[in-house]
Amino acid sequence: MEKWLRSESVSKLADALLPVFAALAALAVGALMLLVLGANPFEAFGALLDGAFGSANSLADTVVKATPLLLIGLGICISFRGNVINIGGEGQMIIGALLATALGLAFPDWPGIVMIPLAMLAGFVGGAFWGGIPGALKAYFNVNEILSTIMMNAIAVQLMNFLLSGPMIDPVQAAKASQIPQTARLSTSFDLPRLIPTRLHLGAGIAVLLAILVYILLWRTTIGYRIRAVGQNRFASRYAGIDVKRQIVLALLLSGAFAGLAGAIQVFGINHRMITDGSATGFTGNAGFNGIVAALFGQLNPIGTIPAAFFFGALLVGANKLQRVMQVPSALITTINGLVVVFVVSSEKWRKTREQKRLTDMMAEIDGDPPPNPEKAVKEVGS
Repeated sequence: MEKWLRSESVSKLADALLPVFAALAALAVGALMLLVLGANPFEAFGALLDGAFGSANSLADTVVKATPLLLIGLGICISFRGNVINIGGEGQMIIGALLATALGLAFPDWPGIVMIPLAMLAGFVGGAFWGGIPGALKAYFNVNEILSTIMMNAIAVQLMNFLLSGPMIDPVQAAKASQIPQTARLSTSFDLPRLIPTRLHLGAGIAVLLAILVYILLWRTTIGYRIRAVGQNRFASRYAGIDVKRQIVLALLLSGAFAGLAGAIQVFGINHRMITDGSATGFTGNAGFNGIVAALFGQLNPIGTIPAAFFFGALLVGANKLQRVMQVPSALITTINGLVVVFVVSSEKWRKTREQKRLTDMMAEIDGDPPPNPEKAVKEVGS
């Protein structure tokens, strides 16, 4: 048994580093692709690092890019721990941003100290509503949440396009008949405070604070315990008296809420208006999907999602300079980002397989010699 516990510690460390190895493997494949295109991989990745960390402005841009990834990743930690798959971060982020923007446009003369918290709350509620719909469909009608959240993304995009081209369009654009899908610029008093003379704003600090609170929610509260219990085994949870349907709805509702908050912070911290090119990525920048990868990279731990989101923020910001310096096709940058996503997601699947195998081996090891507290041993493996 002692031998098993020692090997278990080593295995857990390897599992913790698995996403890092996966990302490095993806970058290695990207280096080979750069070589095929005649580019020097060392120069390319040097440009990537310089673009992400080479100056105060670059570092600030990296943190700003990581902020919505972190917020959406926190929601993913909650939903995935409850074993419900939320692919609707894009739509939830859009709905949260629309509500926050509408509030800011409706009351332009309100002081910022009042409007900013209310707008953040509006974004939170809007995302929660949009996430709660597929949650209720899953809980009460057994509708596949992957399909429903993806379809909710499409609905949110069409709603955004309608509002930004009609009822919420910038009056200046409407007068010029230019029909650019954007709202008027929000009052400057509603801008999130800048932490230093760069684009870095208070939203980054809010996201880190919320990561700590989500960790406490999941592992130090009854609500978090129930969500995780349902995620581990719905039948056992129901037998133990947990309202499984309520936890499913709650998990997707909270997941959507954080995505909606990300949308509100994106508007009030960076864009200062709602704007799009007609697609979801025109506003979200694919944060809804990249946030999923950040959460998986952090192994669905809110604290681990902080450096994971920072890593992907750096990758996205640095890739822009890589493209400019090396003059490589933009498709290559998309491909490298996609490789990182595929490798990281695959590593998570491998980690779960290894975890299940270790649990099986442990049960075989202790079959004839049970430890003093077998429940604790099983709990340690599943944590």
